[in-house]
Amino acid sequence: MKELPLNIASYKSTPVFDQDSIPKALLKDHSTKPGTWGKINVIKGKLLYTIQTEPPEELLLSEQRYGVVEPEVLHKVSPRGKVEFFVEFMK
Repeated sequence: MKELPLNIASYKSTPVFDQDSIPKALLKDHSTKPGTWGKINVIKGKLLYTIQTEPPEELLLSEQRYGVVEPEVLHKVSPRGKVEFFVEFMK
């Protein structure tokens, strides 16, 4: 997983999702637009974050570990039990 660049700033965030309210689009491969980074912030529980690189990278996100979404890189999430999280978008 890459690090967030230092020269970007947050411009919007999603609502807080839980295991029942995660949009179906986030559960399957999707990507951000060119130049748009994301930070997946887990408030409670655990979330499996899969990055479709070669080979694919799987990370277990928690309150202590956030996920970095690179522009245009396919990825998806999957709840591991009860979870609460939101995504912050940056440019």
